[in-house]
Amino acid sequence: MTGIMLKDFMKYRFISNLQYAPEGKYAAFAVSSCSETQNYYDSCLWIWSEANKKISQLTSGDREQTYMWEDEEHILFAAYRKETEENRQELGWEFTPIYRIAMDGGEATKAFELPIVVRGLKRMDEQHLLVLGEIDAREPDLYKAVYLEKKSIWSQKRREEAYETLDESPFWKNGRGFVNKKRLALFLYDKEKGALTRISDGFLDTSSVTVLGKKVYYAGERYENKSSRRGEIWSYHVDTKKNTCVMPAGEYDVERLEAVGRDIFVFASDEKTYGINENPFLYRLDEKKGELQLLCRSQETIGNTVNSDCRYGVGREVEGREDGSLYLIATRRNASHLLHMKEKEAIWSFEPVIEKEGSIDAFALHPSKEKLLFIAMHDGRLQELYQWTPRGKIRKLSSFNETALQERKLSKMEKMSIVSSGEEIDGWVMKPTEFSEDRHYPAILQIHGGPKTVYGEVFFHEMQYFAGQQYFVFFCNPLGSDGRGNAFADIRGRYGSRDYQNLMDFTDEVLKRYPQIDAKRLAVSGGSYGGFMTNWIVGHTDRFACAISQRSISNWISLWGISDIGPYFVRDQMAGEMGEKIESFWRQSPLCYYQNVKTPTLFIHASEDYRCPVDQSIQFYTALVENKVPAKLFLIRGENHEMSRSGKPRHRVRRLVEMTNWLKRWLA
Repeated sequence: MTGIMLKDFMKYRFISNLQYAPEGKYAAFAVSSCSETQNYYDSCLWIWSEANKKISQLTSGDREQTYMWEDEEHILFAAYRKETEENRQELGWEFTPIYRIAMDGGEATKAFELPIVVRGLKRMDEQHLLVLGEIDAREPDLYKAVYLEKKSIWSQKRREEAYETLDESPFWKNGRGFVNKKRLALFLYDKEKGALTRISDGFLDTSSVTVLGKKVYYAGERYENKSSRRGEIWSYHVDTKKNTCVMPAGEYDVERLEAVGRDIFVFASDEKTYGINENPFLYRLDEKKGELQLLCRSQETIGNTVNSDCRYGVGREVEGREDGSLYLIATRRNASHLLHMKEKEAIWSFEPVIEKEGSIDAFALHPSKEKLLFIAMHDGRLQELYQWTPRGKIRKLSSFNETALQERKLSKMEKMSIVSSGEEIDGWVMKPTEFSEDRHYPAILQIHGGPKTVYGEVFFHEMQYFAGQQYFVFFCNPLGSDGRGNAFADIRGRYGSRDYQNLMDFTDEVLKRYPQIDAKRLAVSGGSYGGFMTNWIVGHTDRFACAISQRSISNWISLWGISDIGPYFVRDQMAGEMGEKIESFWRQSPLCYYQNVKTPTLFIHASEDYRCPVDQSIQFYTALVENKVPAKLFLIRGENHEMSRSGKPRHRVRRLVEMTNWLKRWLA
């Protein structure tokens, strides 16, 4: 039995977008997998039947992840199934065909076509559905134009493809490209009339939508030139067609809305204490006063931030109940748990529902509230579908990934904690799969991105692959990581200080506890924040024989204004304005210390990474070459910041090949 092989992730299946039918007879979810020949991800819909207690495949098309329940027996989903539809899509025409399929089988039939690019579907009632679609704020009602008008406009756009005019900030988004004046708009579609109506303002970038009775509540940021990160909340009554701003933009960054009982709950942050990474507080929307009423100051991280390279797609992380409580996923320490949040005597508490090492990636409450389904990475497994009942019973329903790991020898994650800079730091060590007490091995220190994410006890293809290549792999959650409150995660203005010390102290302890590691054959590798720390480390120590810096930051001064997060990202993370603190910006930049670097370094960067643009790697690479340090820059065209997790399959393979060759060269 061998360890994980480089291409094994091609066999994995990824689960997302879990939803119950209105009455709970069925639940649907998307299953995605890699296609090496086509070099993309194929997605189709599957069904869980409560009556038969069985899972079955529903659709057999291509890239079918966006869907909604039309009623108890039918699903509407977005797909390009006909050759004419695919041809129009390739030409850049803005439309989305919607297909209908029944639970009793049979072929999907085309239900209607929407004249926008659909990004999300949501059931309003039997007659109406809500649609999130991308529009150009300069032409917000283009979708109303007749065919010949649209054809003329689309032809003009193709002639202008070589040019970009920028008149707002930020002007691009990672994974979406240039988005100058592009907005996510909210629409209402009337199935009986076949009418599509734009609800939201043309310049509002919609971020969250929920339904309460006959009203739709939606939040977003409205801007014409410069993003302020301050959200506003609107309501739309489906019968009266009245659209009302119920809370104007003010002091809050509104993260999400949720209908809970008769109220609208809001997760929002004023960012005054801990900046843009501050965990949101829970508020209730007071429509009459147009303001938020604080309910709970909890510092829980809402959602799953446990790192893995074995997911594709998203799912629900918060769901309200009619009794005024809500279920939510929260990242705690090193894992994501499912919690029940409820009020008793004006005090809100979080009661654990599912507390287990690993990650819960999404869930869906049964309409009866007597059970729920969830997607998780537990017990060292890849994603599977599970069911939970109020008695605490958990049952694994699916076996999508059982055979993928059946013939593979895995490395067990051995947890260890240390005290560094006055904090307890959690970490793990993975031994080579053919470990022997009598041998010495090279080792890799892995550093996660964020920095506000965490490593936890979940399956990680890259780490298992290198353990199978007979490396020790070790990693930890230094200061700046998620799951332990705002103060622990706050390293603004202190990048490369206590977090660097945590990583070095952890490395020292690993070497002490595992004498089989050859201290002269250590590598350090990380992406995003992990790439920043890799760059920082090689400028402050030469203890590592080689380094792999991925999608990194090297120069805070030149990063200002070009990240897709906006200029406020650097201002926030460096705790000040560049013009006032330029010396501090420079001292916290790895590039400042390039003359100290002796470590051979491989840089890996995607050409369309707009989170940490490619110039960051180019600058540091060039500095090392000028300083006669062995360096290599590997660029991947057509990929973005998520390349290592959801990039094209062949590109993910090639990235691991480059890493493998670099490690072999310097750790032989």
